[in-house]
Amino acid sequence: MDIDYKKKLKIQTIVILVTVVITTVIVIFPIISNQESIIEGFSSLYSKMVTGSASQADHTIIRVVTEESATIDVVESSSPSVVSVAEKSISYDFFSRPQSQESSIGTGFVVSKNTIISNKHVVSDLNATYSIVDSKGEKHEVTNIIRDPFNDLAILEVSDLVAPELEMGDSNEIQVGQTVIAIGNALGRFSNSVTKGVISGIGRGITTGSGFGRFQEQLDDVIQTDAALNPGNSGGPLLNLSGQVVGVNVAVSSDGENIGFAIPVSRVAKLLDDIKAGTLREKPFLGISYSIVTTDISKESGYPTGALVQVVVPGSAAEIAGVKVGDVITKVGDVTIDDDHMLADEILFYNVGDKVSLVIIRDGKNINVTATLKALSE
Repeated sequence: MDIDYKKKLKIQTIVILVTVVITTVIVIFPIISNQESIIEGFSSLYSKMVTGSASQADHTIIRVVTEESATIDVVESSSPSVVSVAEKSISYDFFSRPQSQESSIGTGFVVSKNTIISNKHVVSDLNATYSIVDSKGEKHEVTNIIRDPFNDLAILEVSDLVAPELEMGDSNEIQVGQTVIAIGNALGRFSNSVTKGVISGIGRGITTGSGFGRFQEQLDDVIQTDAALNPGNSGGPLLNLSGQVVGVNVAVSSDGENIGFAIPVSRVAKLLDDIKAGTLREKPFLGISYSIVTTDISKESGYPTGALVQVVVPGSAAEIAGVKVGDVITKVGDVTIDDDHMLADEILFYNVGDKVSLVIIRDGKNINVTATLKALSE
């Protein structure tokens, strides 16, 4: 009995061992025979990974080089069209003797033959004379100035200027994050200084003025950029990578670094069209500077949505009507001032001499006033 059991156990053991050997051969042999293929497979996968990384790196390098080349091309082609604006004024010394002083105060750029665009605040002194210095260092006297009553823009006319015209782009097509280039007369000393950045925002509202302490004007719907701007850059072009003007540099924020602003070039086109058609009119002036209280700011600050008055110009329509610093103007006529309806834009629908009704909030109370609009004095 024991002998039979031992025989059966021995036979079972042999069967199991044979089965294991056969299974091992079946599994291992294909692997051994395909070892080269497997190695090749891993090698191919690794190669693809390495190649992919290299390709990605190459793409990044190509993109950087392409943008750098585009920037250089734009600067080289556009710089001959950019000019420095100089002002000559008369001052008097201690003995009341007249002294003629000339200083470089801003920038401009050529838009057509003998025609230059700059900022109005650059040429705001009606008693001064102005000249421009082109990229070759040649000086040209400004023979006529047309100041835009609606924007911080001015047209300067000169004679015998030989310089290429800059191409106007479409400021309605710009996008946040888009690369832009600014060229200008930085600090009034360094002509054709170049900076580069991106469009940081659109539809901003600001108070513009000369970095040298003169002239202020409220502007809405302007372009914000982080391209470095300095006093003296005012009036220079803001360009896209195709070399087209998308804005006119107008101001730099005093509240932080790398915050500059530009007037959309579409307003330059309108100014030129109005002059050509003879439809340029006086700008109605309410006589305040204000901050825009958007819906988001209203939620955070508790101020009502509208225009928060910061400055009231003495003798202006606003002062005569009783508007005070700290008031929030919430309505002009039947239009509510909000994110889509800016105060400055609504005032432009009126003419000089028109009476306009305003709703203001003061100390939590609604007050109705009527202002008779005056012309913006130059």
